[in-house]
Amino acid sequence: MTEEFHRIRRLPPYVFAVVNKAKAAARAEGADIIDLGMGNPDSPTPPHIVAKLVEAVQDPRTHRYSVSRGITGLRRALAGYYDRRFGVKLDPETEVIATLGSKEGLANLAAAITSPGDTIMVPNPSYPIHQFGFIIAGAGVRSIPGTPDDEMLRAIDRAVRHSVPKPTALIVNFPSNPTAELASLDFYKELVALARRHEFFILSDLAYAELYFEGEPPPSVLQVEGARDVTVEFTSMSKTYSMPGWRMGFAAGNQRLVTALARMKSYLDYGAFTPIQVAATAALNGPQDCVDAARTLYRERRDVVIPGLEAAGWKVPSPRGSMFAWAPIPERYAHMGSLDFSTLLLEKARVAVAPGIGFGEYGDGHVRIALVENTQRLRQAVRNIRTFLASDGNHSSASPEAPTPQVSA
Repeated sequence: MTEEFHRIRRLPPYVFAVVNKAKAAARAEGADIIDLGMGNPDSPTPPHIVAKLVEAVQDPRTHRYSVSRGITGLRRALAGYYDRRFGVKLDPETEVIATLGSKEGLANLAAAITSPGDTIMVPNPSYPIHQFGFIIAGAGVRSIPGTPDDEMLRAIDRAVRHSVPKPTALIVNFPSNPTAELASLDFYKELVALARRHEFFILSDLAYAELYFEGEPPPSVLQVEGARDVTVEFTSMSKTYSMPGWRMGFAAGNQRLVTALARMKSYLDYGAFTPIQVAATAALNGPQDCVDAARTLYRERRDVVIPGLEAAGWKVPSPRGSMFAWAPIPERYAHMGSLDFSTLLLEKARVAVAPGIGFGEYGDGHVRIALVENTQRLRQAVRNIRTFLASDGNHSSASPEAPTPQVSA
């Protein structure tokens, strides 16, 4: 009875635990660690959303079981958001379902539509649930490039033609976690045409749709004509409204996929606590100046970190969206890999970042920096890194090796 359970064997050790352990040890010794590792919004949820939660929770009728698909008003509110933002009209009864965050929705959809041995196409690097939701469900994963361009389209075409069995679905995530890449509507048009031609589903993670800093707002795949034939899209309240702990998200689009997810969820949960759903409805239907403020806040933070790191000698591409910077490891530390470099940065600069290896093997040349501290703390982080880079000589790897992992938000 000592053999590990089958599905657990398919999950690698949690590499971010190495950084977390070092971070906890440093804090226990009194060190001031600036944590830019987890994508955990630090801003409070807007007051009008909290007020609606408080109001709803006073009604004892809301204390009973809710609805796993989401209350009617919430599904209508999400459909209203898609109409306003993307010009996409959804049927809230058949094409929208509420989820316990987009992560739960993706995992349960994977369980609903996956047979053992199926092949799923996933960008590498990518947010861990994109591949591990399907791995848990018994699928195999075929990695493809994560940049929304012709190379990615060609890789998808090759994967479909040369994989056995033929892939059943493709994950896309733009703006991307971790790379901050944005996709154009023209790219989505090519992608939908490819999916319709080869008969695979597109599962789009649009959690960062409202965090963009220049140019046109990021589009939805569902804006493309015919996309609903092959696409379901996941959105989340977590980043847009600073509601990460509320665990409220959605899936919308292809009726067959939404129905499959609804059936799976009907066996597993009764939906989010009703007052949370009521408050989420108020967020979607109410004033959106809080969304503009969040966008401005992350832009200001980006504009502190990126120029500051460049002045320190670490050139990092400036993200056009998301709440992350995808930072190539400085050349003199590139041999270390992302886990050892992250550990060194924690030790020497007192700054925690996410090792890129946690998002897939092709992320190992980068670390992910989350813009989740105020500008004063971010400036301190930049000063610490500048001092470290200026004074540090060549270092070899000092942290323990770890297998390819998954990481948190």
